[in-house]
Amino acid sequence: MSQSQKRGAADDIDELRLEDKIRHHLTSSGKREDLKELLAARLAACGWRDDIKQRCREYVARKGRETVTTEDIVRAVRPEGRARVPDSVKAELLAEIKKFILSI
Repeated sequence: MSQSQKRGAADDIDELRLEDKIRHHLTSSGKREDLKELLAARLAACGWRDDIKQRCREYVARKGRETVTTEDIVRAVRPEGRARVPDSVKAELLAEIKKFILSI
């Protein structure tokens, strides 16, 4: 393994450790739950939740109630659901995360 490969691997490990530390601080401080509540509130307020519920219902109706599993629904709806999260909601959540990281 070359020196640059070793350095790249070490950087990856350091980045993982930083990610783990941030995740730990988010969880232990209660901020993770606050962010989840903020996200849920914003998604409900903009109609995203209702839209996703409707898409799930439509998927179940197409596939048949007896044959579809929860995993099937999630697999089918998740990509579009993620793509439909409004940019304003993403930006607000990202700003909150950045503010938290800068405070630790």
